[in-house]
Amino acid sequence: MNNAEPRSGYTLPVFACAAGIAALDCLHNIEINQTVSLDLIEPSATVNIPIQQVAKIQENIALGITISDPGDNLDLTRNTPIWAIVEIVKNSQTDEQIIIKGGEGIGKQINNNQKDAIYSYAKKLLHHNLKQHLKLEETIIITIILPEGRKLAKRTSNEAFGVVEGLSLLGTSGISQPLSAPSQLELYQQQLKEKAKQFDTVVFCLGENGLDLAQKSGINPQQLIKTANWLGPLLVTAGLEKVQSILLFGYHGKLIKLAGGIFHTHHHLADGRREILVAHGAKIGLSTPILQQLFTCETTENGLQKLRKLDQEMGTNWTEKIYESLAETIDKRTQEYIHKYVDFDVNIGSVLFGRDRQIIITSKRGETLLNS
Repeated sequence: MNNAEPRSGYTLPVFACAAGIAALDCLHNIEINQTVSLDLIEPSATVNIPIQQVAKIQENIALGITISDPGDNLDLTRNTPIWAIVEIVKNSQTDEQIIIKGGEGIGKQINNNQKDAIYSYAKKLLHHNLKQHLKLEETIIITIILPEGRKLAKRTSNEAFGVVEGLSLLGTSGISQPLSAPSQLELYQQQLKEKAKQFDTVVFCLGENGLDLAQKSGINPQQLIKTANWLGPLLVTAGLEKVQSILLFGYHGKLIKLAGGIFHTHHHLADGRREILVAHGAKIGLSTPILQQLFTCETTENGLQKLRKLDQEMGTNWTEKIYESLAETIDKRTQEYIHKYVDFDVNIGSVLFGRDRQIIITSKRGETLLNS
């Protein structure tokens, strides 16, 4: 048995920054070794990042390439190439020394005027590190490219949260903690045990969006537990710790898996979301042609929008009926899952929200827990 600690890695902004440093140094005719050093800022640490390739494209333009290494995570960006094209701008008309752009494979924010999905930590990291390599009067444009970004984005929930055509340069830290590595579960379980001593009800948040929306909904932050994809083991731990009630708070494209009995929610391990949605459509009496349309939807969010459009056109309430069925099934199957392993009844409620970060449905038990 391998009891080695899971290995942490680095987030995408770190590799983008390293590629940019390599390209800029190349333009300055500085010899590039196998790595470049950069300051992560968060946390405060200097690290060496391997450089895959670097070359001048033109006299004032260079390309640097790194390869993503997220550590021991089930992360679809593993071994993804990250390109940074740096151009030294002559006769610049701007006061900005560093202009950051997103190229191919960097997503666009549909709810933010199609801005590049390059967020605050990535920008801070790039500005801080590249400035140290700039000459005093120099202005550069750095364009970040993820050649496989558009393809990989189809396997994420990015579109559900308003990012299309690629991946995001997201994160608040340079370290990619092994949240999906098995030994990380122990940390989550310890947090749950501590909260179980303080509260009869805890709130399981599936992902950062669930965590953020739960807090904005007025739920006590001390009751919140981010589960990552370790939902099944944490539910059992809650039962063992005699937690009275659990409110499941998450994006419908994740929580819907529980209605199908899938309690490890990482897409690498199990899916079935489309089939679960169609099954509940059949349960409440949708016609075969409509069920066939639902089955062809690429994502659960697409299915939700199709149902809402149908309701609008026909004056029906299929969306409400299907999601009521899903929420009640999630509650029931989750309670059964815990009872399968622990002789203790935990009261389960659920809240499902959509891409617009608006709540789609709250189960009856969920309403009770929210109002308690």
